[in-house]
Amino acid sequence: MRQAFLELEKRFDELGRQLASPEVLANRSEYARLAREHARLQEAAAAVQRLRALEDQIQQAEELAKSDTELADLARAELADLRAQAASVEQRLMEHLLPRDPNEGKNVILEIRAGTGGDEAALFAGDLFRMYARYAERQGWKLEVLSSNPIGVGGFKHVVAGIEGADAWRHLCHESGVHRVQRVPVTEAGGRIHTSTATVAVLAEPDPVEVRIDDKDIKMQTYRASSAGGQNVQKVESAVRITHIPTGITVTCEDERSQYQNKIKALRVLRAHIMERLTSEQAQEIAQARRSQVGTAERSEKIRTYNFPQDRITDHRLGRNFHNLPEILDGNVGSIIEALEENARARQMEELARA
Repeated sequence: MRQAFLELEKRFDELGRQLASPEVLANRSEYARLAREHARLQEAAAAVQRLRALEDQIQQAEELAKSDTELADLARAELADLRAQAASVEQRLMEHLLPRDPNEGKNVILEIRAGTGGDEAALFAGDLFRMYARYAERQGWKLEVLSSNPIGVGGFKHVVAGIEGADAWRHLCHESGVHRVQRVPVTEAGGRIHTSTATVAVLAEPDPVEVRIDDKDIKMQTYRASSAGGQNVQKVESAVRITHIPTGITVTCEDERSQYQNKIKALRVLRAHIMERLTSEQAQEIAQARRSQVGTAERSEKIRTYNFPQDRITDHRLGRNFHNLPEILDGNVGSIIEALEENARARQMEELARA
């Protein structure tokens, strides 16, 4: 394991040399990729140096502890603290040895769609969107709505947003899946509890240089926007529908008054979908991954349940309950997200220890 730590430091130094080379400086996509890895390994390289210094101090303290000098007792007392510090640094370095997500550090395309449940599902989709929007605000991220289809009572049939933030992918990547709600809808006069669903998909947004879209590979259609947006939106064909011919992926955007602005936003979403497609080895794996992410929005498929009568959120992957549901829906979802991150990290550490 010690050799693996030294390899991290060696890789950091090597990346620094590569980033200064004319060949890499002339290649924007390669420079961006190497720069991300270099920034990620900076903490690891510093930790290796810290561990080396601690080991030197431990060796000196051990020698003093064996001596007959008056400093022996002091050295023995110091040894426990030095060894604890070294163990902590080693733990952090172990995490740097874990397989890295290629999407780490990227921005996010967040898609929320109403599933089973009619208007109540659309209202729940709106609740989820506001929860993530508030969470993004608390994290200091920038959120921009790229496409939406609101309903009159305050929800969304679907809403797509771009989220810019250095840790956006790391914190949100585990949110993909079917979210289920159990509550009395505001539209229910009889007071009966309904069960509805909404799907959440979190896509890594690639840099434009990572996914190039040629004009000849897309088919763009324009139409009049159907959502609220002012008289200009309704009279002019400002909404766009773009189909990527090689993959068949289609995205729409009609939120802006300008056709050009809608096209720019639609292309951002399209790039994210193409990147997701490119990272899979074959079309069957893509379809399977997509189904595992959002399923079919049936009530039986779920990663999390929001139970309003019992003020309880259950994350079924963790097998844990969280309370104070209104606060969580107001953006205080960090405790669940942190638990999911820790759970994923623990599984990876176990696999690394077995390797």
